[in-house]
Amino acid sequence: MTRTDFTQRVRACERRLYRVARTMLSCDADCEDAVQEALLKAWAGLRGLRTDEYFETWLIRILINTCKAMYRHRRPTSPLPEDVPACDGDDHTVHRALMALPPRTRVAMELYYIEGYGVRDCARLLRVPEGTVKWRLSQGRKQLKDAIGEEDLP
Repeated sequence: MTRTDFTQRVRACERRLYRVARTMLSCDADCEDAVQEALLKAWAGLRGLRTDEYFETWLIRILINTCKAMYRHRRPTSPLPEDVPACDGDDHTVHRALMALPPRTRVAMELYYIEGYGVRDCARLLRVPEGTVKWRLSQGRKQLKDAIGEEDLP
């Protein structure tokens, strides 16, 4: 893959990368740093990509690992910052409730419902069994329903 191809493919999924990082890290600056670091790692390890078809999932996996490492080194002081913005026009209440979910549940919800990955792809990205992804999605739905209530959902 050439530098131009890499750049084009990254630009095509840059918003998705940021949204995934945002589900794991609470600070915008940390999200931007995580995406940048993941891109540097991806470029350096491009030979590790076996099939170009899986470029995006490979890149998201690198991003998830980068976010986990950043989270371990920079524990947030509060589980939900007061200035959480709504993403892409989503309802603010739903977004705040989503951000209040445990990180593992939140990432599974983001990948499945917002980014559109299937259960099998989510399992591969998160390196967990498919049953675990299904359980996290079920728990996330229950927690969102409890936090928001069905009548408040858009």
